[in-house]
Amino acid sequence: MRTASGMSPEEWDTRVQLAACYRLVAHFGMSDLIYNHITARIPGSDGHLLINPYGMMYDEITASSLVKIDLDGQVLSNPQGEYGINAAGYVIHSAVHGARHDVACVIHTHTRAGMAVSALRCGLLPLTQTAMRFARIPYHDYESVAIDLDERGRLVADLGQSEAMILRNHGLLAVGPTIAQAFNTLYWLEMACKAQVDALSANRELCLPPPEVIEKTWHLYQPTTRRPFGELEWPAMLRLMDRKDRGYRE
Repeated sequence: MRTASGMSPEEWDTRVQLAACYRLVAHFGMSDLIYNHITARIPGSDGHLLINPYGMMYDEITASSLVKIDLDGQVLSNPQGEYGINAAGYVIHSAVHGARHDVACVIHTHTRAGMAVSALRCGLLPLTQTAMRFARIPYHDYESVAIDLDERGRLVADLGQSEAMILRNHGLLAVGPTIAQAFNTLYWLEMACKAQVDALSANRELCLPPPEVIEKTWHLYQPTTRRPFGELEWPAMLRLMDRKDRGYRE
């Protein structure tokens, strides 16, 4: 395995997987120009995180271009000296990483469907099997651009122990104990939002399953019920990125 000088194999592997995640989010149309972030905790470090250089597109991210920061937002290593980090990304991501030691990866997006559902008073409806996975998803009220440090406590309190959250009038948040699981959560949350927007646009009466079916479906999607979703899928995701462009591994 290729590693940069002075870098542990664990950090390099995290960098490769995180770079792949950035490329996957772009590939599936969930990126927002140079904005938003995906962060990953470096295994064995004292709260060190990897984040994207503020100024690069998601499909430009490589393993070696990622910036290393600590939970206080201090830059520890920045190969792309001309780019810094986005303060809003640090506030949201450091809040989750600081409070949830079970979380290794945090993804935040501003997708069209995610923003649309975040603006609906009803929130995410259990219209599809995919949406029922998130039947208990929490919400965080919008407080303007996330640059105020005191918002972190409220954001973490609203997230609780959930794997995802909808940020009202803002977008989506997904977390996971691995990059693979966090990406899978985000992908299916985004698909649930897209399906809801499509269904509502049809302007026809909606069909909702009974509460007991929704609850059963939610239970079957919990990581401890059958399997943690994302791990089985991840090697296929990496193969997809390798076929498309192996440059993310550099």
